[in-house]
Amino acid sequence: MKQFSYTITDPLGIHARPAGQLAKLAKSFGETVVTITKDDKTAKASQLMKLMSLGVKGGDTITIACEGGDEDAALEALSSFLKENL
Repeated sequence: MKQFSYTITDPLGIHARPAGQLAKLAKSFGETVVTITKDDKTAKASQLMKLMSLGVKGGDTITIACEGGDEDAALEALSSFLKENL
């Protein structure tokens, strides 16, 4: 398992549009499980409604964890996505 932390810079946080894009990106790594944790709540990044239920706002720090065969590629892609969009 590989993981990293990221602080959301978008004042709106993870709202509908980027959450949908994030879920689609997480699903693209097949067998690799991607989770996002905020405080004590964790959700699979590929599950849009659970991702939205985390209530991530601007300034919040989240932890992204990837576990599976493509974890390196997933980690790199997710890191780039977050920096470009959130």
